[in-house]
Parts: sequence; C-alpha cells; structure tokens
Amino acid sequence: MASRGRTLQPALLLSGCLALATACGAGNALGPTGGTTPQPPVTSAPPPATPTPSPSPTPTGPPEYTAKVSKVARADVPHSWRPGCPVPLRDLRLVTLTHWGFDDKAHTGELVVHRAVTDDIETVFKQLYEWRFPIKQMKRVDAYRGSDFDSIEADNTSAFNCRAATGSGNWSKHAYGQAIDINPRENPYVTASGSVAHANARKFATRPIDKPGVINPGDRVVRAFQRLGWEWGGTWSGTKDYQHFSKGGG
Repeated sequence: MASRGRTLQPALLLSGCLALATACGAGNALGPTGGTTPQPPVTSAPPPATPTPSPSPTPTGPPEYTAKVSKVARADVPHSWRPGCPVPLRDLRLVTLTHWGFDDKAHTGELVVHRAVTDDIETVFKQLYEWRFPIKQMKRVDAYRGSDFDSIEADNTSAFNCRAATGSGNWSKHAYGQAIDINPRENPYVTASGSVAHANARKFATRPIDKPGVINPGDRVVRAFQRLGWEWGGTWSGTKDYQHFSKGGG
C-alpha cells in the first residue's frame, strides 16, 4: 500500500534551506557542492582623513626701534671734547639708537648730544625709522678724529662737536650738543653763490630733489623737528645748510 504522506522533491528542499538561512541572518552562502563559502565580515569604511593644515609662514620684519641713553665718559669723546668747551662733559649723553639704512636694513647708530635734548632725539629718530627714512651712517665724529670735513665727506650723520660755526669765530650749536647734521652728502652746506665744499655733494645743491635721504623744504622730516622746537638750516637766507637741525635755531 502506498504511503499517505507526500515525498518532498529535492528542489523544494534546497529552496527551503536557502530561505531558512536568509531568515536566520546566516553569513555564509552555499557553495557549489552544497557546503558554505566563508564571506569576509562586513565593516564600516573609515571616515576620510582630514588633512592637517600647514602652518602659515610667520613674516619676519625689521627689528623694533630702540634707543638707549648713557652718560659720556672722557674716552667716548677723545677728539670732539676738550677742557674749555661751552658744555661740560657731565652734561653730554650718548644716545644709541636704531636707524634705517640706504641698504633697506636696520642699523645701530650713535649720537652725542646735550642731556636736555635726549627726549627730542629719541622721538624724532623713532619717527624717521618708522618712515624708513634712510640714513647713510651714524657715528660719533671722534671716528674721524673730530674732523667735521672728514665726517661730512663720509656722509656721516653726527651731533656734538666742540667747534666754531662754519665761517665764524663763535661756538657752533654743535659745540653745545644741540645740533645734528643728517646725511651731509645728500643735504649739503651751500653758500649764497651756490658752491659746496664737497665734490660728492654737488648734484644735491638745489632743492627740491626727489632722492632717498634728501630733506626738502616743508617735508615731513622738517615738520617732525619743528614740532619739537628745532630749526632747519634749509630755511636760512643766503647760505643754506640742508643737513643742519638745531634746537632753538643757530
């Protein structure tokens, strides 16, 4: 007698097994022989790496302006000061300060002045430095053995020198430490007839001139000194002393 139950076909058995595997979340698929083939585990992809920003280059500018005031020893002024000068040694000060050069770099210079004008010197030369007004060099006139001519020939900016005024038997304001000569080549002493004592300054004998280091009538360099009570030699009648600034005139 035939059995009352139904015989399941192989295809139906395979279909049922696949369905069961899917429902149970099986991680292996049937292989070609009916076995299972291992599958790699499913993992989440890592987030893309955030690039590390490169540090921005730090611009390096010129150094800050500095000025230092010191007392003057006899050894500091071996040629520019002597007994009998109108200002005693104890009233002189050495100002060591930063100035801008014709080479577009910062330099350190020295000026010997009267102690009463050190604040003026610090203030005005700070302004010139911020403007990048170029100064050839700034040494004590003693570097030229006290020779005003040699200092000017070297285009040296200087202040104190115990000497008489040019063409006069009277003391110069330089002898009191209250006068400064700035870039004497670019700003020469010009006589009423238009002559200059230094051949390297002839092309600078007239004003205005649009050249580095030149001081022209009414420009900001002149005004900076005037605000502090200094007079410019370029305003003199007849003879012009374009390099010269003095406290209170003279």
